[in-house]
Amino acid sequence: MSKILSDIIPADLTAAVETALQQTFDTDTTIDIAPLAGGLSSSHVYKMTVGKKTYVLKLDRSSGKATGKLTNLKLAADAGIAPPLYYQDAANGISISAFIDNKPVRGVFGPEKLPGELAATIRAIHAIPYTAGGNDLLTSIESLIAGFKQSNILAGPMFDECFSNYETIKSKYPWNDVEKVFSHNDLNPSNILSDGEKIWVIDWDVSYANDRYIDLANAANFFVHTENQERVFLDTYFGATIDDYKIARFYIMRQVGRIIYSMLMFQLAAQGKPKDYVHDQAMEGITLQDFGAMMATGKISLASYEGQFMYGKALLNEAVHQMRTPRFAASLSAI
Repeated sequence: MSKILSDIIPADLTAAVETALQQTFDTDTTIDIAPLAGGLSSSHVYKMTVGKKTYVLKLDRSSGKATGKLTNLKLAADAGIAPPLYYQDAANGISISAFIDNKPVRGVFGPEKLPGELAATIRAIHAIPYTAGGNDLLTSIESLIAGFKQSNILAGPMFDECFSNYETIKSKYPWNDVEKVFSHNDLNPSNILSDGEKIWVIDWDVSYANDRYIDLANAANFFVHTENQERVFLDTYFGATIDDYKIARFYIMRQVGRIIYSMLMFQLAAQGKPKDYVHDQAMEGITLQDFGAMMATGKISLASYEGQFMYGKALLNEAVHQMRTPRFAASLSAI
């Protein structure tokens, strides 16, 4: 047994990981292995060196779900969207993939080119043939909101306004009038990498068939900030100048995406505190711009309670701000 592996890999998976290394590299010895930080996935993810090359070892401990996740990962890798995949063991939830020495996509492509590159990547994801089912989007959103309300960690006028507007969206958005496509469902900056030349997408744990606008909205909320960028993004994805209906659905789903991520952030934050913890109820003046500036200078981290809680507030505030605009009302009327 490799001493390095036994020191870091869960004991019940050490033998399976040694088998993976033997079958993939004809050795069960790694030069170096260390946890990869930065993601919010429940899986154990490691950066490891075998020979002179670096790889990603992922251990998915979610009982009964690894097979579907690894199937989706292989689909994305075969399509050249996820990094090359070298090994899969569905029974033990083990995968070995290429390691991407990440250069932030904003720096690689710049603000003018990035929207088109992202749109082309999402279009390629959605073009992957996929026959398996998926979760019901509306049911998933309802569950997140219900869980948040039951937690009683935050309340007040901003939440009342947000959820009132969401009820209007729920009644008007064409939830069942969708052609579901293979979707990543979590296109945030941690999952969108670049080797300096192209975009790679990682962490396919929540991928399944979904409304195409979820991936478009999620990516846009992180990377598309101007009217011109939005036009390039949507025109590239749809392959032509788009109509008002598509623009309206996209804009509405951007607000839904912000609500989803805010609920997830509050959920994560609450998990780090006792049930009787008194959370700061203040919402005023917490913006995505300010949060981004604090992240950039290292003053706050999404790995902390404070970062998750503040980010949740900033996302919800932005959703409410957007839902107060004339564009929101016009978009609801157009769908």
